[in-house]
Amino acid sequence: MFREMHRHAQQLDQKTCTSILETEPRGVLSVLGDDGYPYGVPLDFVYADGALWFHCAQSGHKLDAITACDKASFCVMDQGVRHEGEWWLCFNSVIAFGRVHRINDEEAIRKALLQLAEKYFPSDYDTEADIARSISHVAILRFDIEHLTGKAVREK
Repeated sequence: MFREMHRHAQQLDQKTCTSILETEPRGVLSVLGDDGYPYGVPLDFVYADGALWFHCAQSGHKLDAITACDKASFCVMDQGVRHEGEWWLCFNSVIAFGRVHRINDEEAIRKALLQLAEKYFPSDYDTEADIARSISHVAILRFDIEHLTGKAVREK
């Protein structure tokens, strides 16, 4: 169903792909948007329980697109490195393919918000108070990964 990577030598193993998902701060969610146009939106995320979790507003283009077609991809790149004397950037990227759905269970929403907070907020931040203030105003999306692939880009 999913295509094989053209350059097999550059393919990352699953452990490296997972590490990138666990550590990098942002990625781009791509969905089928209005009038069949692709819609890619940069998002903060957390990788937990084998899935990707996002928070967003309770309405908008992203949710409309997911309601119409739940298939999506999510791309994450690491920061890369430029070696001394070289002009190109060497980096790793991961692309997940799967289906996205909105979470309605309040306990699961709270858990996802807490996991996001643990990733992005300093330890002295009052996470519980912020979640209590915002939980009725946010939507949580779960991206169930069906296929995951990674690539090491080492251009010369």
